[in-house]
Amino acid sequence: MYFVIVVSDGTGRTAEQALNAAFTQYEGMDLEIIVKPGILTRLQVLEVVQEAVEKKAFIVHTLVSNEIRGVMLDTARRLNVETIDLMGPLLLRLSNLFANAPAEKPGLFHEVNRDYFRRIEAMEYTFRHDDGQRENELDKADIILLGVSRTFKTPLSIYLAIKGWLVANVPIVLGVQPPAILSQIDPKKIFGLTTYPSRLAQLRQTRHEHLGGLAGNYATYEYVTKELRYAHNIYQFHPKWAVINVTSKAIEEIASEILDIYNRHSW
Repeated sequence: MYFVIVVSDGTGRTAEQALNAAFTQYEGMDLEIIVKPGILTRLQVLEVVQEAVEKKAFIVHTLVSNEIRGVMLDTARRLNVETIDLMGPLLLRLSNLFANAPAEKPGLFHEVNRDYFRRIEAMEYTFRHDDGQRENELDKADIILLGVSRTFKTPLSIYLAIKGWLVANVPIVLGVQPPAILSQIDPKKIFGLTTYPSRLAQLRQTRHEHLGGLAGNYATYEYVTKELRYAHNIYQFHPKWAVINVTSKAIEEIASEILDIYNRHSW
């Protein structure tokens, strides 16, 4: 059973009709549409998003209010709930079409596209702070990922950035202390990644072969074990950092686990 929650500051009829038209293209789906009309306050938005979390639903909304739409985007992003905004893009196109009309509202373009610009900002930040770059700016990150090589730091960073999170990742290298600035950052933002030595050695062996055997002892089980033990010693020295085992998990699953922990610490 799939759940879709329709959210509207009106009746919700427009979004429901659009969904029903779209779902005729997907035969045999076990689907339930839940309509939430008259959503006008921050508290109502929070309640709806919490319900979506419980039902593992995604949200389709037609919120006209820029403020409430922004609350929806921010809350859904924080709780890792997928949303489809049917009204925002339409308002954007109309604001462009009637740019010289007397009724134009200054700043409407940016208000309607706040989520879009947030994602662009997040992607730019993440690319600039991949693999330990610009350590002095780590405090600006929403989430910081630490781990030895081949623990999915970069793909995780990009996946979370697409959702609007400012993510930096920092490599842990045997014998090298992590950046001192990490001790000054809110520990709820920092996540240590780990995996099983056998799995990591297997992943690195593939990389080793791709490089034509030029990676030295990088892929050996003994070296991998030492690196992971070194990383765990660092994590234990910072007990408030969350540690995530990424072994045999999809990127989406790991990201969801990170966001669940982050949100529990944020409330």
